[in-house]
Amino acid sequence: MAAAAPPPTGIAGARASRVELADIVRAYGAAYEQTHALARAHRRALRAIAACRTAVLGGHRAVCTACGAERITDNSCRNRHCPKCQRVATERWLAARRREVLPIPYFHVVFTLPHALNPLAQSHPRVIYRLLFQAAASTLTRFGRDPRHLGGALGVTAVLHTWGQTLTQHVHVHCVVTGGALAPDGTRWIPARPNFLFPVRALAKVFRGRYLAGLRHAFDRGDLHLTGGVAALAEPTAFAAWLAALRQPAWVVYCKPPFAGPEHVLAYLGRYTHRVALSNDRLLALADGRVHFRWRDYADHDRVKIMDLGADEFLRRFLLHVVPDRFVRIRHFGLLANRRRAATLAQCGALLAQPPLAAAPEVESVRALLLRVMGVDIERCPVCQLGVMPPLAVLPPVLVAWDTS
Repeated sequence: MAAAAPPPTGIAGARASRVELADIVRAYGAAYEQTHALARAHRRALRAIAACRTAVLGGHRAVCTACGAERITDNSCRNRHCPKCQRVATERWLAARRREVLPIPYFHVVFTLPHALNPLAQSHPRVIYRLLFQAAASTLTRFGRDPRHLGGALGVTAVLHTWGQTLTQHVHVHCVVTGGALAPDGTRWIPARPNFLFPVRALAKVFRGRYLAGLRHAFDRGDLHLTGGVAALAEPTAFAAWLAALRQPAWVVYCKPPFAGPEHVLAYLGRYTHRVALSNDRLLALADGRVHFRWRDYADHDRVKIMDLGADEFLRRFLLHVVPDRFVRIRHFGLLANRRRAATLAQCGALLAQPPLAAAPEVESVRALLLRVMGVDIERCPVCQLGVMPPLAVLPPVLVAWDTS
């Protein structure tokens, strides 16, 4: 792993020249694809990010109604791993969640996989990530139903993250959990104790047991095709011994104090739900085939440092966090499960004396959403500030070959 380095000449903690993830992918992505065996999702992510907001994806031409100024706007890729394409998706997701927040405390619980599982996460991401969701949710559900704790059904929103600050693999799931539960007969709300949800050591022990049981079941069912760097685990005795070793250390589960209120829950979700492994704001420079970006060292009093990686290593680390096609990174369990969410939330709201939910608002246009969130009118003419610039013509995509020379 590359060590933290002093800022390259001319950066001094601030970006010397604006560099984006797309610039790095355009410069080195095609060569990286040619020399590495990549999964389909990885290839799609690289090509989408490279094409984002360029003529490759087409666009539209707009003319100001007041001064006649012309503007060409290229389309975005909308790939969920692109740091430039998450704002609208985040805000629309939050708008739907805003109506579902109950007037109760919410807790933040994090379940982390040991790094010994990273090789399997690379070769079998769909299996490893699915088991993480299942083990975390079933652990919380078990504790919620236990009469020694709450004795009812709680609600969980879980968000998968796979990265650490330096883009290394750190697989964990963030869970926002209701600070209370609905009684089994549905007649009352059972509140959690102030500033305490469940004992984390007990959570970690049950989580470890459930995850490893699921992994054993996946092996027995033939879902794990152990080749390459994990080929030694293909024999049942070797796999059993490996599982036994994983049972020895304590696994990490962390429960933070409850959020200060519903708006803090939404603010947190807005930061975490559609986050990508690295935002453009953290990138500092691309020079001489090396990428420089900021990272926060939590082990050193949260100091901000500069990481210096070769372009190939940077792309390798970034692609560790591209999830498989159609894999759902945000999931809801218990009271918030998709099939019964509306009915159970209405029931809980009534027990908590919450006013009935209003009808769902119409989906905001992109223009209205960005005006509300950022104060920017994307159709206002930037030249005269008087007219508007509605799209007048659609520009077709410009076909450009992905250079693998």
